[in-house]
Amino acid sequence: MDMIDRKLLALLRKDGRASLSALAEDLKVSRGTVQNRIERLTRDGVIAGFSVRVTEADDPHAVRAIMMIEITGQKTLAAIQALRGLPEVRALHTTNGAWDLVAEIHADNLVEFERVLRGIRAMDGVSKSETSLLLTTL
Repeated sequence: MDMIDRKLLALLRKDGRASLSALAEDLKVSRGTVQNRIERLTRDGVIAGFSVRVTEADDPHAVRAIMMIEITGQKTLAAIQALRGLPEVRALHTTNGAWDLVAEIHADNLVEFERVLRGIRAMDGVSKSETSLLLTTL
C-alpha cells in the first residue's frame, strides 16, 4: 500500500458512498485509477466490505472499544499500515509509556468485535494488547 491507497481508504472511511469521480478529484488521480485501486484493495482483502454505519445511539448492538497495543522490534510501521487498513479501526494513535499504539475500534456486534481482536492479536509484531469496552459516552 502506498500513500494514495492510504488516502483512498481514509476517504472511504469518511464517506463510503463517495463517487469514483469525487474520490479521483480529492486524490488528484484519474477515475480509472481509483476504480482499479478499490478493486485491488478489495481483492487483496484490505477492504473487507462496504456497510452502512449508524450512530451508536441508534444501534444497541454496536461495540466500541479502546485497544492498547505493544509492538515488538522494528515492526511498528508495518503494524500501523495493517491496522489502518481495518475498517473497524476508526482511529489510531501513537502513545508513550507501556503501550506503543492505541486503537479506537468500532464493530457492528460482539461477533465482529471478537473477529477484529483476534485479527489484531495475530498480526506480525503485536506482542501484547489490552482492550477496554466503551460503555457510555458522556
